[in-house]
Amino acid sequence: MRTLDDLVAEGVQGRTVLVRSDLNVPLDDDRNITDDGRIRASVPTINALYEGGARVVVTAHLGRPKNGPDEKLSLAPVAQRLGELLGAPVRLVQLGTPLPSMAAGDVVLLENIRFDARETSKDDAERGAFADELVALVGEDAAFVSDGFGVVHRKQASVYDVAQRLDPYAGGLVLSEVEVLRTLTGNPERPYAVVLGGSKVSDKLAVIEALLPKVDTLLVGGGMCFTFLAARGHGVGSSLLEADQVEVCRTLLESGKIVLPTDVVVADAFSADANTKTVSVEEIADGWMGLDIGPDSVREFAARIADAKTIFWNGPMGVFELAPFVEGTRGVAQAIAGGDAFSVVGGGDSAAAVRALGIAEDAFSHISTGGGASLEFLEGATLPGVAVLEENA
Repeated sequence: MRTLDDLVAEGVQGRTVLVRSDLNVPLDDDRNITDDGRIRASVPTINALYEGGARVVVTAHLGRPKNGPDEKLSLAPVAQRLGELLGAPVRLVQLGTPLPSMAAGDVVLLENIRFDARETSKDDAERGAFADELVALVGEDAAFVSDGFGVVHRKQASVYDVAQRLDPYAGGLVLSEVEVLRTLTGNPERPYAVVLGGSKVSDKLAVIEALLPKVDTLLVGGGMCFTFLAARGHGVGSSLLEADQVEVCRTLLESGKIVLPTDVVVADAFSADANTKTVSVEEIADGWMGLDIGPDSVREFAARIADAKTIFWNGPMGVFELAPFVEGTRGVAQAIAGGDAFSVVGGGDSAAAVRALGIAEDAFSHISTGGGASLEFLEGATLPGVAVLEENA
């Protein structure tokens, strides 16, 4: 596939470049950005084009609008933060309106691309019509840079269809993400350990099945561990349980590679003010729910991590957003950060946890911006937004 470096080498002075970024950041109730990690990750590609004198038009989404424009999901705060990071103003342009007059080096951000339902339509013609409008906006001689790794697993107008209509290039972020994940799926240095958390086994089942034959150890925490514990015959009280996945988990445990917690932090309510205690996984009482792995489990997981040469981590070990249940995630994150293994944090809540815990991001080899895309890549699925770049190189 052609890359951002190729495009810059060709020369972008005065040329319009349409960039698909992933700027889907969390906002608080007052619409303040609480984690700007994805914006910061998008800056190098935009900055390279800006400094090269391109007229840069950025598309991105925020959340999942259901009925057209929604002020709560406007990209206005993102435009402001992006401008601060670039050191240059970024104008927000409403969908369906012409671009303002742009000089070389100007950057504009189109309003939330998902405000137009055609962006995510399953109908090829609808998506294509929207892509045609985006192309008309920037001109048929514009270049397209795909840099939103968090959406390349989706066949969407601004990700897939536009790449069939303009000269497409892989942005620096997409290129680095693909290279790192190919290392994990190729011939990673062993021992290879995977740490999985999050709430549901069903969300991670495909990646577990794909990775089990390739890894040496698979450490399971988070809410999903309780379905595995139930498969081992343990009572799990009021903990999250997917009863329809118990038999599947029992079969997966036969691999002998899956390591489960031996103790957990339980609470009598899902609340930071709940009564809590640490118990063996064999002693979870009715009415109590497990919300974090316990200290013995952290030590065991850390020991396994210390032995590994390659590590992939996706999903927190507990409800890290609530203070009583943060230590499992903190312990695992510090163990990974403190080692010298090739370590990849698989985006989403794991990346947010690293930043929330104040752990240096450069302590990890790579922090992905796309949790879902990372998992689908590791599952062996074709990512439409990557395939289209390779097909139209």
